[in-house]
Amino acid sequence: MVFSDLFFLFVFIPAFAISYILGAWIDRRWSMLQTGSHPHRAKNMALVIFSLIFYAWGEPVYVLLMLFSVLLNYLAGIGISCQTAGRRKAALVLGLIMNLLILGTFKYLNFFVDQLSALGITINAPTIALPIGISFYTFQSISYLIDVYRREAQAQRRFADLLLYISMFPQLIAGPIVRYGTIATEITDRRVTARDLAEGSYRFLIGLGKKVILANQLSEISDQFLVGGLGNLTTTGAWVGVLAFTLQIYFDFSGYSDMAIGLGRCMGFHFNENFRHPYCCNSITDFWRRWHISLGSFFRDYVYIPLGGNRRHQAFNILVVWFLTGMWHGASWNFIIWGVYFGIIVMLEKYTILKIKHKAFQPLLHVYSLILVIIGWGIFYFDDFTQMTTFFHSFFAQGDTLFTDFLTESAILGNFWLWIAALLFCMPLRTGALRLLQRCTRDGSAVQETVLFTVRTVVSLAILIMSVALLVGATNNAFIYTRF
Repeated sequence: MVFSDLFFLFVFIPAFAISYILGAWIDRRWSMLQTGSHPHRAKNMALVIFSLIFYAWGEPVYVLLMLFSVLLNYLAGIGISCQTAGRRKAALVLGLIMNLLILGTFKYLNFFVDQLSALGITINAPTIALPIGISFYTFQSISYLIDVYRREAQAQRRFADLLLYISMFPQLIAGPIVRYGTIATEITDRRVTARDLAEGSYRFLIGLGKKVILANQLSEISDQFLVGGLGNLTTTGAWVGVLAFTLQIYFDFSGYSDMAIGLGRCMGFHFNENFRHPYCCNSITDFWRRWHISLGSFFRDYVYIPLGGNRRHQAFNILVVWFLTGMWHGASWNFIIWGVYFGIIVMLEKYTILKIKHKAFQPLLHVYSLILVIIGWGIFYFDDFTQMTTFFHSFFAQGDTLFTDFLTESAILGNFWLWIAALLFCMPLRTGALRLLQRCTRDGSAVQETVLFTVRTVVSLAILIMSVALLVGATNNAFIYTRF
């Protein structure tokens, strides 16, 4: 099940909302009868049940794997919380090994078997399907254990509450990667105001619009060139195809993050931001501070800094982090190359561009960054090296296919307003509009609130109507990052 699905919008969400409200009523009644009770037990149980249904919708068997993972991390967390240093460390190491073993078996076993087979070493191993979202919930589990070990968070003593943290459906299958400390208090102590519901609903619909109105339409253009038309690809066609994918993956993934953050807000949970207009960057380092922030902060806090960070072996630490970043995205050589590609650029920027960035011509840095990002998405897109070679052969104008053909012209002119909208919404338009409104009205005034409410209501209704119209009969609707 995905967020941008009519069943999710008009069946799952209403059913969940009714159950959640009923749970809130039960919690209030129970708290009146018994002091000191868990103030959100029934609501949390409703959230857990619907989260398990949400995950099981596509692959019921792997719900058992997730439950097993949660149980392991629950026991490991209890072990880490003891006072004996040796036992704490042993519980942490065992917990980390088990998490990485589960992730490695289900995500990378087939990859390593294929590599050994290519070397002539035949191993009979079963073909294992990749569980949806395993990278996300495994990394959340790892962050939980490390934070408990560092005493930055208390071990969760209730299995149901840890299950809620790891399985919560808004961020279960495609992030953002939520640290336990971010929502630990809100699991047992949260309030939902009318403002939370309004802000959360609006944020959810913004994400829905990004996915359905922009990303899904851009995917048709990218597939037209990078899949169907790869054999006869012109240079302009290669650029149009990869530009479409560059915009598609941003609106697809940031749209999911918006929807997750919005759903969480409606329930009283406050997830951290995962994107900050990454295509407005002026260096690759800046790009990765803005893109998939939760993953970047995970590798920074749990890998880069423990390895030595900026203090020692900085270049080595950067390459290790980016090799792991590539591996995290998928068991394929193109992801590893993609990670190392960006790792080398980030490492070189430390000694070059970042030292003179404040003196450089900013538009030139912006163009430099975007070109390198677009090349990176070309590597990311193709897991077949023959197809990747064909693409870059055309992309860099190595051949006789330089000119624009009818297909390319149609993709540009026939989708002119889609391109304009996509380019505009990569920029911080909402922030700029809000600042303009604040300048024109007194901050917090009735006029400002009325204008904001009216605009958001109109925008929300327009997005919902357009999205539903586009979803009727839609065939290409999966989120890209659910496969990671």
